[in-house]
Amino acid sequence: MTDDILIFGGSGNPKLTRKICEYLHVQPGAGEVLRFSEGNLFVRVKETVRGRRVYLLQSTVFPANDNFMELLFWIDALKRASAESVTVVMPYFSYAKGDKKDEPRVSIRARVCADAIEVAGADRVVTLDLHQPQIQGFFRIPVDDLYALPVLCKEIVRKQLRDLVVVSPDTGFVKRAGKYASYLGTSIAIAIKQRTAHDERAQVLEIIGEVQGKTALIVDDFTISGSTLAEAAHKLVERGANAVYAAVSHAVFSHGSMERLDRSPILSLLVTDSIETQPVAFSQKVEVVSVAALFGEAIRRIHNRESISTLFPT
Repeated sequence: MTDDILIFGGSGNPKLTRKICEYLHVQPGAGEVLRFSEGNLFVRVKETVRGRRVYLLQSTVFPANDNFMELLFWIDALKRASAESVTVVMPYFSYAKGDKKDEPRVSIRARVCADAIEVAGADRVVTLDLHQPQIQGFFRIPVDDLYALPVLCKEIVRKQLRDLVVVSPDTGFVKRAGKYASYLGTSIAIAIKQRTAHDERAQVLEIIGEVQGKTALIVDDFTISGSTLAEAAHKLVERGANAVYAAVSHAVFSHGSMERLDRSPILSLLVTDSIETQPVAFSQKVEVVSVAALFGEAIRRIHNRESISTLFPT
C-alpha cells in the first residue's frame, strides 16, 4: 500500500520529488521554506505528521551549506511535529568527498555531517552512489546506498554501442567500473591521473588496457569541472579509441564544465537527475535519465518493510 506514504521535498530536488510521488501515486507533503534577508532559513511543515513515517527528499548542493542546513531544519521540524520516523532520502551527499583525513589539521567533513543528521533526528538515510561506501559506517542509523548503474546501463544498452570498453577515470574507481563492465559484458581499461591541488582539476597521464578501435565508456560517480572526463577522453582518442561516451551518477557541473565538455571528444554524457540546481545550462551532449523509479521503489519497499536487496546489481 502506498496511500499512507508521506513524502516532503526540500529546495534541492523539487522536480525529482514530484516524479517520485507520481511513481508512488501520492501527493507531496505540504511545507515551505522561507529565506530571510540575512540568510537565515525558516522551515514549516504545513500538515499533520503525528505518528506518521515520513520520507524527506533533499540533495545537499548548489548551495551546499544552505541545502544541508535546510535538511537539518526539516528533520527537526518533522520530529518536533511528532513524526514516528524520518527517513532522509539524499540523492546527492555533497560532503561525502570529505571522507578522510588525508593531510594534517583538516576536518573529516562527511563524519561531521553524518553526526549532524543523526542528532537532528533522522532514523534512516537513503542515498545514491556515495563517493566511498565506507561512509555508511559514519552513521549509526541504517543507510541504503543505492546504485545508479542499472539506470545508466539501461540507456547505454539502448544506444547499441559496438565494441564497448568501460574506462575507470582513476585507480580508485576500478572496483565500481568493474561492476559496469560485468553488467555490460565488456572489458575494462583504467586512466591513471594525477591531482596536485584542491582545484577540481586533474591530469590524465596514461591509459592501461586495450582501447584501440573500441568505443570507450568512461564511468564515474560524479563530475564537477569535467576536466577528468575531458582529459581521459583526449587520451583515449590518442590511444586509438573510435568514439568516447561517458556516464556519471551525479552531474554536479560548475561554471566552465559545459564548455570543457563541448571541446572534448565525448559524444554524449549520461547523467541522472539526482541534482537539479546546477548554476549552468546543460550542453546538448548531456543526456539526463531519471532515478525517480529507483528511489520510489526503495521508499515503497522500506515503507512496507520489504527487502530492497533486489535494487542492488549483483
